[in-house]
Amino acid sequence: MEFTYQTNNTNQQVMKKTILIAVAALCLLPGSLAARKKASATKKADEITFTTIKANPITSIKDQNQSGTCWAYSSLGFFEAELLRMGKGTHDLCESFLVYNTYMDRADKAVRTHGDVSFSQGGSFYDAVYCMKNYGMVPQSAMPAPGTLYGDSLFNFNQLDAVTSAYVGAIAKGKQNKISLSWKKDLSNIYKNYFGELPTEVKAEDGKTYTPKTYVTDYLGLNMDDYVSLTSYNHHPFYSKFILEIQDNWRWAESYNLPLDEFMQVMDSAVVNGYTFAWGADVTEEYFGRRNGKDYAYVPKDLKVRDLTGSDAARWGGTIGTNNVQVPSNDELTITQDLRQQGYDNWETTDDHGMVIYGLAKDNKGREYFMVKNSWGDYGKYHGMFYASKAYVAYKTMNILINKKAIPAAIAKKLGL
Repeated sequence: MEFTYQTNNTNQQVMKKTILIAVAALCLLPGSLAARKKASATKKADEITFTTIKANPITSIKDQNQSGTCWAYSSLGFFEAELLRMGKGTHDLCESFLVYNTYMDRADKAVRTHGDVSFSQGGSFYDAVYCMKNYGMVPQSAMPAPGTLYGDSLFNFNQLDAVTSAYVGAIAKGKQNKISLSWKKDLSNIYKNYFGELPTEVKAEDGKTYTPKTYVTDYLGLNMDDYVSLTSYNHHPFYSKFILEIQDNWRWAESYNLPLDEFMQVMDSAVVNGYTFAWGADVTEEYFGRRNGKDYAYVPKDLKVRDLTGSDAARWGGTIGTNNVQVPSNDELTITQDLRQQGYDNWETTDDHGMVIYGLAKDNKGREYFMVKNSWGDYGKYHGMFYASKAYVAYKTMNILINKKAIPAAIAKKLGL
């Protein structure tokens, strides 16, 4: 191909200007590449990557969708993991069965206390324990899939909760001197239309037929007396039991109280020795998982917290001289028993969400994290699970439900277990 260069002045000026721009661009290019490489290297250095230390078997990720049923998904997810640990195979336990029975009981308590016990979608891990002990359990296949009777593919309680809350509230807080005892049947019919009929028999994979209660005890081989709730707050004596003062603990279930260092030791030891546990925690903080745009929860070192040491609140609240839990890196806030108690007392730490902790991991900076199974479906980089730093767990855990055999012997002895 022949190249022709024109020599008139105008064309020469245009050509010179074009060449100068091109030369300038070429001069800038190496610097731009270097800057981009430097930025990329900085970003890569700041990225958190995880290496699994121990991951115990769990069942598949579920999606609670538009329903306040994390307590049901997490507690049943925990029992499904227990069945895997026990060599019982993979099971999909029915959240609808648990939620139906629990909501009927909670409505009864609300009415009996004239509304002093709240009626809401929430619940506690103990609701699952109580249900499986008193009503039993069924596999998911024994009831319609969540939401399908209303034309949905997942739970959606927006309409259901509006109707049932108004109905229960009208009875519990009404001005009538006498109520009709048929109200329970009417409420049950509302739930029946949404969840389906509660099964009275279950045909298991062994070909035998069980009642929901014998399905738990005889077929699954679960003993609800093997499970305990643990927490760590110093407004009650350590190594004793107390009723955790949160609204969704409406059955007034008791939790064993441990100092924070031993509470963390139990969780760490459990995972190392092949156990999972149900984890109730505060997920409203800006540094929690999806809220911070990351797939892990941590406690920033520069978090603004008020130190109550030496104050009257500390003296009279008994928050002096308690144990510290050290984080294996100075990149996070050091969590103390005092700080944890303060968060609970001033409503910064709230009872928000139930999940399952099933593993341990270490990040590329040497910090250790618990591996968490969530119930928000397949989301994020880790497809429905995330990592919670030990500092976050120490700070923001409300309580855990765990097999008492997973508690180290010395600590179990102090609890009288």
